[in-house]
Amino acid sequence: MSIRHLLRGLPVLAGPLPSFDAGDAPDDPRELFVTWLTEAVEAGVREPHVVTLATAGADGRPDTRVLMLKELDDRGWLFATGASSAKGRQLAENPWGALNFHWREQGRQIRVRGTATPLDAQLGAADFLSRPDISRAASLAGRQSAVLAGPEELERALAAAEQRVRDDPGVIAEDYTVYVVAPVSVEFWQGDADRRHVRLHYRRESDGWIKERLWP
Repeated sequence: MSIRHLLRGLPVLAGPLPSFDAGDAPDDPRELFVTWLTEAVEAGVREPHVVTLATAGADGRPDTRVLMLKELDDRGWLFATGASSAKGRQLAENPWGALNFHWREQGRQIRVRGTATPLDAQLGAADFLSRPDISRAASLAGRQSAVLAGPEELERALAAAEQRVRDDPGVIAEDYTVYVVAPVSVEFWQGDADRRHVRLHYRRESDGWIKERLWP
């Protein structure tokens, strides 16, 4: 059954949307990212730290999933996952990845492309211990993306992991890893209801960043 009639009736870029003057953008995309993120938080955008990560393993087949941004620093954009997860295995085979932030309420997207590198184990351990107990237990239960026999199996594993956290508050999931995406390009996209979208592309060169306006 076709859903074309349903899709065609949905509103797109329903306003009001913020403006964006690309001519006033800073030379470093990380500075603009912080500005946009701050504006998203202040505007009440839901979960602006949530980002889609795209990877592809040795077979070249792309994969995506949604996760949370952990930090942004001079190295790039940081996220965490288990090294044995599907995304962890894919990044071990092919370190190239892409991040996409979508803030619907503001009609904004930010696209980051680069290589994802695992950081040192101490950073991963510190981040793991800062998470809520239930999140730590879920990681300790492990086997992400493996076939689940049934909900009872999950409940047993989570109950055991929760007890493990209570018995040993310092326990750490062995493969929990923080990765950094070192960017080679960053694009900021500001939507416009009249389709006069503004696209600003940052391209990494050896001596710094090149800024380019792109056609919508």
